[in-house]
Amino acid sequence: MTLSKQSMSQARVLVVGDVMLDRYWYGAVDRISPEAPVPVVRITREEERNGGAANVAYNVVTLGAQASLLTVVGADEASHKLEALVAQTGIRTHFGRDADLKTTVKLRVIGRQQQLLRLDFENTPKSEILASQTATFTQLLPQHDAVLFSDYGKGGLAHVGDMIGQARALGKPILIDPKGSDYSRYQQASVITPNRAELQQVIGAWSDEADLRTKAHNLRTQLKLDAVLLTRSEEGMTLFDADGQLHVSAQAREVFDVTGAGDTVIATMATLVAAGLTLREALPLANRAGGLVVGKFGTATVSYEELFA
Repeated sequence: MTLSKQSMSQARVLVVGDVMLDRYWYGAVDRISPEAPVPVVRITREEERNGGAANVAYNVVTLGAQASLLTVVGADEASHKLEALVAQTGIRTHFGRDADLKTTVKLRVIGRQQQLLRLDFENTPKSEILASQTATFTQLLPQHDAVLFSDYGKGGLAHVGDMIGQARALGKPILIDPKGSDYSRYQQASVITPNRAELQQVIGAWSDEADLRTKAHNLRTQLKLDAVLLTRSEEGMTLFDADGQLHVSAQAREVFDVTGAGDTVIATMATLVAAGLTLREALPLANRAGGLVVGKFGTATVSYEELFA
């Protein structure tokens, strides 16, 4: 299945969810601290990347499609840094700012080629700012071909049910990367894309493929979803829909880093569906994109050329 670059460039995806700034501090470790038994890291280089829903939107534009990003951040230095980073990539930004909110920052300290420490800065947004986000969503929705909700459990999607209802009413495909153990708020989405650990939290462990099939289909009917896409790392992916199931095997030749692979998979699915493909047609390509991205370091993306090579 190949899509022309032209049809990709016209596909418009609205990404809504929790964004974060991924900070990397690289340094040299030459000694242990005299104050405590910890390494002293002399920082030599700093790097900043789009994280969370911002990385998902970045994956959409790397594929050659158009992305809008709707989110809530703080009124802090990290939020302005993140907005500038996102805007550089050609994503249209719609950042709601809450002065009491800390923009989520994940700071990783790396020395001797390994992560020594990760510091997380975050808190939960207030409902007033989230209500204004829903109003912006209503304005943006008609101009997009698909909606992607990227839930990182940071509180930015408290009103996701209202937004799904609006998208459903306009017949827009709704793709969700879910979080937590209660999926009832994702009712009526087109597809949710949990990984194994996430799905187990919701339906419990499965004894074999037949048991998984029964449980996945039960979840699908209960939540009135068109499909459940289970991403299974080295076991590939399985799509459970009204026609049964479709499985594709993993394609990664060398797994270098699984960070952000889930972001790439759902961004690719959303882009292809926005361009007119069905979930079943998009599946092998999203699987290929996931396989390509785990061969790269850190949160990475896949281009149109790589996907259809």
